[in-house]
Amino acid sequence: MTLLPSLIFAVISGLTGLSAATTELRRADYTATCQQIAAAVSSESKVYYSGSPTYNKDNEHWASSSSQPSACSFEPANAQDVGIALNILGENQTPFAVRSGGHTANSGFSSTPGVQIALFQFSEVVYDANAQTATIGMGLIWDNVYSELDKYGVTVVGAKTTGVGVGGTVLGGGYTYLSNQYGLSVDNAVAFELVMPNGTVTSITSSSDPDLFYGLRVSFNNFGIVTTVTMKTYAQSQVWGGRISYAEAQWDPVNTAIANFVSKVTDPKACVYSTTDYASGAVVIMNILFYDAPTYPDGIFDELLEIPHLEKDISTRAYSNLVQTLPANASSGLRAMFHWVPIEQFTLPILEMVKNQTLYYGELLSESSGFLISYDLIPFLPSLYSHSDTPSAFPSSRDSGQGYSFIEVYYGWTNASDDDVMLRLGAESAAYMKQFAVDAGQDVANALIYPNCAPPGTAMEDMYGDALPHLQSIRSAVDPGNVMGLTGGWRF
Repeated sequence: MTLLPSLIFAVISGLTGLSAATTELRRADYTATCQQIAAAVSSESKVYYSGSPTYNKDNEHWASSSSQPSACSFEPANAQDVGIALNILGENQTPFAVRSGGHTANSGFSSTPGVQIALFQFSEVVYDANAQTATIGMGLIWDNVYSELDKYGVTVVGAKTTGVGVGGTVLGGGYTYLSNQYGLSVDNAVAFELVMPNGTVTSITSSSDPDLFYGLRVSFNNFGIVTTVTMKTYAQSQVWGGRISYAEAQWDPVNTAIANFVSKVTDPKACVYSTTDYASGAVVIMNILFYDAPTYPDGIFDELLEIPHLEKDISTRAYSNLVQTLPANASSGLRAMFHWVPIEQFTLPILEMVKNQTLYYGELLSESSGFLISYDLIPFLPSLYSHSDTPSAFPSSRDSGQGYSFIEVYYGWTNASDDDVMLRLGAESAAYMKQFAVDAGQDVANALIYPNCAPPGTAMEDMYGDALPHLQSIRSAVDPGNVMGLTGGWRF
């Protein structure tokens, strides 16, 4: 199994006659495109090459498996320059990538050997108190957005962890601590500034173009490059919550407390996010407790708080500060994969099964390269998908609007030689857990996979279901020249 990547490389580079000289020639072609873009765009937009610190920043990703060297990186300063670049890329048929926060785990989804477009200069947050909206640049991470909106006593529905970019979240779904109250990030988008594949810059709303507005939500960069998104804002007081961690010896009482919480608590302001990490033979269970007010109602979290713990960082705090209590960036630089398992309800048998999966695969992988595996338990109310004013591409009619809780599977490792085995075992574990839930009577057999957590090779039908033909027709109308086919990611 571990020889497969080198065998594929041999087939591509040797048997098909793609010599090193040919590879260099193609890179020279890509560099010529870089130079053409640099000459055509405004002086505020910049092109960078290998050896520049900005080039390194533009190409670096949270997961090392997602990074690759590009011929150049391009940081556009305005949407018009994005349009100029798209025209040149399409004319030259040069591959490109679009990077917002760079938090994808899948190889080639926001990286390229061609032109790396990094949206960092789209970094403004403009709050409109009258409209109760915020217009947000796609070059930001949510930490910046939350901190800026703190000044006005409002927030938006973005990511639940620190270091995550705006683009992938708001174009790919977006679950967070506020979702029980307000839905997903995509449910809260009211307008997109879109650079279409032909270079035209336009604002897309539900009234200006209902089909394209429908498609843009949970469709990533299939229809062009989004430079800003306008989202609903909500009044935000201080919140109560933070991180509490337990040793392996407390696993059973923690599972019991979580099962009791999800079976009894229907308050949409309350949330528990539990993650179990296994690394180097050690297990740590870490919970984020959240209540959307300065104090929580008596009894909701008492059982979890009373269990002996390793450490606790819980207080009344700003929402932006609470998001930073989950140290997602601790795993930055590893190779990585995600998977997603829908769950109707976290019962005690489901939680016990997740415990067994963590121990089984943790011990199985103990001989692999340095690794970290996490099974994250994220309970939501069934009304989760009922908050959108207009239809979006996810969930499709195949899900009948059912809001799922889920298990987010994360495997991280260091050596590329372990890629195949880690991807295979992660998928194996996810399949087992889903079947366990089905066998337990939970109606999740036909649930769609969340695109932001779908591993490489996932069939488009398994993410978009009945919505796929409609999305394909929108794509054909918007991008007849298949310009966006020159970039990576999920393609309609």
